[in-house]
Amino acid sequence: MTKPTAPWATSRRSALIALTALALGSPAFAADYTMRISHQFPPTHHTAVNLDQFAKEVKDATQGRVEVQIFGAAQLFKPNQNHPAVASGKVEAAAILSFQWGGTIPEMSVTIIPYLMTSVAKQKAFIGSEASKLLDAKMEARGVRNIAWIVDTNDGIFTSTSKPLVAPADFAGLKIRGLNKLFDAGLSAMGAAPSAMPGSEVYQALQTGVLDAGFTGAKAAYSRKFYEVQKFGVASNIILAYDNLVVNPAWWNGLPSDVRGAIQKAADRAVQRSIRTRDGVPVEDIKALNDNGMKTVALTRAQEKAMADAMQPAVKKDFLSATAPDGVKLLEMIDRL
Repeated sequence: MTKPTAPWATSRRSALIALTALALGSPAFAADYTMRISHQFPPTHHTAVNLDQFAKEVKDATQGRVEVQIFGAAQLFKPNQNHPAVASGKVEAAAILSFQWGGTIPEMSVTIIPYLMTSVAKQKAFIGSEASKLLDAKMEARGVRNIAWIVDTNDGIFTSTSKPLVAPADFAGLKIRGLNKLFDAGLSAMGAAPSAMPGSEVYQALQTGVLDAGFTGAKAAYSRKFYEVQKFGVASNIILAYDNLVVNPAWWNGLPSDVRGAIQKAADRAVQRSIRTRDGVPVEDIKALNDNGMKTVALTRAQEKAMADAMQPAVKKDFLSATAPDGVKLLEMIDRL
């Protein structure tokens, strides 16, 4: 004769079965908030790596309440689509190169005036300065909130196939990758024919002969494998480019204050990781290109001055004509940093 099961045992067994079914059949724990970030950089790009670290830190700091989903290499939106996508709420966030604001916010191009603010001291002083706040307000007026000035590069490298571009005269007649109308005025002043395009398109343009020469950051030249299609590289501290981490204001303001604070702290750490510890083009970046067959050198200070003298007047003239009266204020603020 089978011994009857006690009622409490039946209830306990039923509860265990229910819990087991819940564990096996239910979806994984979902975060309370999702932060999708669109950007144009390949996975090995230093800003892409930095943002991956940012995502981990946000998850840890919020105990999983925020899931950061990163869509790099322009897989979600093209570079020129990121701003409207964030402003309209199609995506919560994006990392946008500062000089890609172009005519939308011409003041954002102040950092790419050749040799103006590429020192590490200037970069550190800029964060939280009146100059950065003025530009933050410009972005806010265009429907996005900037939460990080992540340094993309404070150097640039001119790549070429026929000869190294070490002096202004070397640029005469070259079809070269430009950045935007402002910076390109400096290239035109040296006799080049610039064509602005996103970094993701430059490799193919160099490979097919659409461009004779390239321009990007030294690290980016390596991550984008320019050494496969260019023979020479000439690097210097020519520009300061930022990757602005912008968010949709309505989404941002709708977050609990503790969540918003955790994201901001992680963004601040991403900024600090991006700032170099010393001036000059990192020797390891030049070595990486040389190890892969590109004959790469850094300009001397005298050569940098010759380039600055050739490019700065035209660039500053165009900057001031496009940004009056705030452009004058910006330059004065930067001079005081």
